[in-house]
Amino acid sequence: MASDNTADGVYDEVEIEDMEYVEEEGKYYYPCPCGDRFEISKELLEEGETIANCPSCSLRLRVVYDPDDFAPDDDEEAIQLTTTITVV
Repeated sequence: MASDNTADGVYDEVEIEDMEYVEEEGKYYYPCPCGDRFEISKELLEEGETIANCPSCSLRLRVVYDPDDFAPDDDEEAIQLTTTITVV
């Protein structure tokens, strides 16, 4: 899905579905023309970031995704405290 994003310094746009997700690393990857891969962490996507960088060159990729898909669940935000009382 090529587009003309050179004005804002972005090489191209890609849908999140077209990226590879590596769960152990918590990152999404997409091939870069330089031979390396663009990368963006799930954490950055949750914060609303849309730009994936290539660690080997200066190219940047805009990631197209629905931010609601990365919004934390209410369960993830809730802090649960457990208290144990021992009666002697």
